[in-house]
Amino acid sequence: MTLEEKIGQMVQLERTNMTAEILRKYYIGSLLSGGGSVPADRASPKQWVDMVNTFQKGDPALVKKIGAATALEVRATGIPYAFAPCIAVCRDPRWGRCYESYSEDHKIVQMMTEVIPGLQGDVPANFQRGTPFVYGKDKVAACAKHFVGDGGTVKGINENNTIVTHNELYNIHMPAYLNSLDKGVATVMVSYSSINGLKMHANRGLVTGFLKRKLKFRGFVISDWEGIDRITYPPHKNYSYSILKSVNAGVDMVMVPYNYTEFINGLTDLVNKKAIRIQRIDDAVRRILRVKFAMGLFENPLADYSFVDKLGSEEHRELAREAVRKSLVLLKNGKSAKSPVVPLPKKASKILVAGTHADNLGNQCGGWTIKWQGQEGNNLTAGTTILKGIQAAVDPSTKVVFKEKPNAKYVKSQGFSHAIVVVGEPPYAETAGDNLNLTLPNPGPKIINNVCGAVKCVVVIVSGRPLVIESYVPKIDALVAAWLPGSEGQGVADVLFGDYGFTGKLARTWFKRVDQLPMNVGDKHYDPLFPFGFGLETKPSN
Repeated sequence: MTLEEKIGQMVQLERTNMTAEILRKYYIGSLLSGGGSVPADRASPKQWVDMVNTFQKGDPALVKKIGAATALEVRATGIPYAFAPCIAVCRDPRWGRCYESYSEDHKIVQMMTEVIPGLQGDVPANFQRGTPFVYGKDKVAACAKHFVGDGGTVKGINENNTIVTHNELYNIHMPAYLNSLDKGVATVMVSYSSINGLKMHANRGLVTGFLKRKLKFRGFVISDWEGIDRITYPPHKNYSYSILKSVNAGVDMVMVPYNYTEFINGLTDLVNKKAIRIQRIDDAVRRILRVKFAMGLFENPLADYSFVDKLGSEEHRELAREAVRKSLVLLKNGKSAKSPVVPLPKKASKILVAGTHADNLGNQCGGWTIKWQGQEGNNLTAGTTILKGIQAAVDPSTKVVFKEKPNAKYVKSQGFSHAIVVVGEPPYAETAGDNLNLTLPNPGPKIINNVCGAVKCVVVIVSGRPLVIESYVPKIDALVAAWLPGSEGQGVADVLFGDYGFTGKLARTWFKRVDQLPMNVGDKHYDPLFPFGFGLETKPSN
């Protein structure tokens, strides 16, 4: 391969910036669809496959099932590579990406790497750790991210500095990467954040020294979106320096994603000046091609249409519904243990459903849903809201009244048997989700006070993380953490009304006040509202 062809393999471009001429002229090695980058509004699987082909022509067991379903649905759109899983260990819920993390406990995050064989396939018995492995046309290359320490930044500020001791780095933030390599993860994405002041995109000691040499990772390392630009402040201030530091640190593929000529010309110049050795370029391209061979891209370069009916299939929706049921955590059930509130009776004269999140798919799904930041409302994707799930779950004789923001006088005057209040956070992603106060967003508190002060109530919190709710708990009869249940709101109703029991446990500490943060299980000052591992259980009643 020529130097131009090799450098082209190291470039990842946003698909909207790609043309056949650019592909031919610059030998571009990879494309991505950034957050919200779609071939058309509400695009069908066929439209995704058509788009891909246009360019091509020029519980651990449950999580594993989810990975397999995800791989199949990604393949249904013609895409062979997914930027998942996020194996961050979120140590501070103020971080706007905390919902992308499985837990504050690295052991749970390690268990959840079982999603990787779901995405890529099971490695064979004689597998050599660190070798990229993708098996089957219904599988995709996975990406363990964000290497490393992204969940431990100061005050949870996205892309900030993670200040850690050697033991904290290797015993909290690193272990899940070892599990990922054991399971054949094909790629690793570098974090925007820093470790003790050194940007990870420039951290040769960890990327090359530890990941590639000590752990013997043989897949490729990819940058984050314009990640190398942020080596300097302000970003892109000295781009030649950023290229030099990142490539020499061990970044193999660079998510440019638009300004490809500057990167290509800059990298070519640095190689010609011998600031970057040709051996480093050869190593990067060898890794990239190794993954592409593992993915079968040379034998089957075009996406096919055989999986298009799998996108949003009933089987996958049932799996998602199961995941919702098992992830719900019951935090309170009755004013005393002798008088439980849930499971709720399906037969009642009249019940109230209230709250901003009761009939809102966008709020249920959160960020990274079709659009980068997500979007409130019911026009973004298909699915079942929690309200619709409740209406389907109750007896036909039960009258379900929905009022998003009822006042106390209305609630008291209507003779409701009980009420279900569903409130929480709006959608967000990345830095837009950073939050230093973590209060329950308005009008959630007012809705809780108006409803729970007038009638027996169950409050369901829809959020990407624990929030400050201590002052509301005494007013609430039953309290459920639903996290971000996604498109299958029926799963919430399944458990509220007793078709299934509550079994979920907290995978992160529910704090009392933000001035306690960061506070994680095992800390000396541990004084939570609900501790790590807490979750009340109920038996199915139907």
